[in-house]
Amino acid sequence: MYDVIIIGSGVVGSAIARKLSRFNLKICILEKEDDVGTGASKANSGIVHGGYAAKYGTLKGQLCGKGNKMYRELQGELNFGYRKTGALVIGFNEEDEKKITELYENGLKMGCDDLEIIGGEKLKELEPHLNSEVTVALYAKSVGVTSPYEFTIALVENAITNGVELKLENEVISIENLEEKFIVHTNKENIEARYIINAAGHHSDKIANMVGLDDFKIIPKRGQYILMGKDQGHLVNTVIFQVPTDKGKGILVTTTYHGNFMLGPNAEEVSDKDDVATTAKSLKYVIETARRSISDFDVRKTLTTFSGIRATSNTGDFIIEESKVKRFINVAGIDSPGLTSSPAIAEMVADILVNCGIVLVEKDNFISYRKGIIVKKDNNFHGKVDDEDPAKNIICRCEVVTEAEIVDAIHRNIPISSTDAIKRRTRAGMGICQANFCRSRVVAIIARELNIDPDKVTVRGNISSKPPVRAEINLIRKLR
Repeated sequence: MYDVIIIGSGVVGSAIARKLSRFNLKICILEKEDDVGTGASKANSGIVHGGYAAKYGTLKGQLCGKGNKMYRELQGELNFGYRKTGALVIGFNEEDEKKITELYENGLKMGCDDLEIIGGEKLKELEPHLNSEVTVALYAKSVGVTSPYEFTIALVENAITNGVELKLENEVISIENLEEKFIVHTNKENIEARYIINAAGHHSDKIANMVGLDDFKIIPKRGQYILMGKDQGHLVNTVIFQVPTDKGKGILVTTTYHGNFMLGPNAEEVSDKDDVATTAKSLKYVIETARRSISDFDVRKTLTTFSGIRATSNTGDFIIEESKVKRFINVAGIDSPGLTSSPAIAEMVADILVNCGIVLVEKDNFISYRKGIIVKKDNNFHGKVDDEDPAKNIICRCEVVTEAEIVDAIHRNIPISSTDAIKRRTRAGMGICQANFCRSRVVAIIARELNIDPDKVTVRGNISSKPPVRAEINLIRKLR
């Protein structure tokens, strides 16, 4: 019997788990995949949005600004990767300027004190490569970038350190609602809990249906991205947005936390909630639209393309509440700015649990610190392939990842056995060669450390054991 079961280990479920691990509760996270954060939490822009980004009077608006202010402290505790960059929302004409003014006024209502409408020389100073046709921009200084999958991993690792149990490859099949408890039936076992937190992302409406709720629906929206090399990173200093439309915040141009140049996403409704394919047509649209912001990037430097599904609700806002079913809490419809809002969402859920009757007693021995996996290398680092010292033995040449970092990742408290899981933790395979050099070496280390046959080591869990197809990336590289 658990006090709380959290269904879903995306960034929201993981933030909730870490928050609740401060208290004397028995908590379990159920995740249907083989690792945490493998859905939208690994396939998004990684932007820590400013408070202006959501409409005043909404839950999104309330939680976005609050979440933004929590990232610096979280980075100090969990070492996942975050830096403040600032952002520009750019405009090309008077109509755009009106929309930018509306965003500015919305931000003021939200209490934002970091906003400024700029143009002319200030724009050129901030972004020398910006399209010369840009006439005006909203400058939001509090915006930053983070590594969303590393953040999710860090949250869960720290939650487990503080007593939370993680059950991977446990897909929820049905839920029984009894008078004083729930019985959750998964593909592997039956688990009892007093409270359930439904943080199942784009499948949260399906989970809610299992207890007889049908008061919201998730409308899956796919966003496609293009990731380029770090040699293009000098083209942009801030996060550059165009004026948002009714489809969302639009195509952005940014660098990732680790310095890669990135474009996207578009927004398209899809019928299949698990359809994360990319298409040449959509990626061409991303490129053409992004060139209105920064024109002189080189698509031949494309490393990979990817897409993620946003869990947009038909209510138009986050759904965070105890449902009509007592002790069943929905945390659903968490699309953008969900990553930014996630630590504030976790605090809100803790308050909801108190209002539901749960008693939160803080632990005396809570551990807030989590050591990072990636070791930053400076110019004095002397590593080489096949060195006898694991701390200097370079396994991934592109990202300068050592054997010691990979071994560290394998022996953390989240069980992993795929090369993609190592990639998300160490960046081995994220460089120019896209794992052509290091994948076999990573497989060998995983097999050795876990004492398993190398053939049992897959690329991404049970989904595939083969490297991704490169034909589409080669097509994108030919676009001008």
